[in-house]
Amino acid sequence: MIDDAVVAAKSAVRSRLLAERRALPAEVHDAEATALAEHLDRLAGDAGTVCAYLPVGSEPGSPAMLARLADRGVRVLLPVVRTAGDGTPLPLLWGQYRPESLVTARFGLLEPAQPWLPAEALAEADLIVVPAVAVDRRGARLGRGAGFYDRSLPWRRPQIPLVAMVRDTELLDELPAEPHDVPMTHAVTPGLGVVPLA
Repeated sequence: MIDDAVVAAKSAVRSRLLAERRALPAEVHDAEATALAEHLDRLAGDAGTVCAYLPVGSEPGSPAMLARLADRGVRVLLPVVRTAGDGTPLPLLWGQYRPESLVTARFGLLEPAQPWLPAEALAEADLIVVPAVAVDRRGARLGRGAGFYDRSLPWRRPQIPLVAMVRDTELLDELPAEPHDVPMTHAVTPGLGVVPLA
């Protein structure tokens, strides 16, 4: 059952934080992206496969964070967004990150070209990096609101870290959450680095 008050609260926080991202000077975004790439590289350690995403627009991070992992031999899988005929979000498919074969897709995203792996490929990941508008210290993640990740994350192995990549000001004490929201285990921010979440 949808809780309209929680949905409205999420929407208000999302609107405010996305406006702050859009107002961020390019040089600040770029400096934060460099710090995030360093933190992610350390966090990935000896991971064989990392499921991540390619930041677009004002999202924290940059393509360089993926290239850095791939250059040292990490298999990086990126999400492929698909919906049912009625527009309902489906669990994400996955494709291997190859910069030369990315294609423009829905929502302004860049996605891997085919062949794609099924949703179950998420279980191959040793680390999962999830886009977020904000995350709180309990692990509640605020995404864009479509629900693609909430439908996909149950495929992961239970012990695998779920990492929300956000700006320092987007790690909050508390966010509105719903029962279907999958909690994150860690946040990565430019200034704080890797932060374990309760």
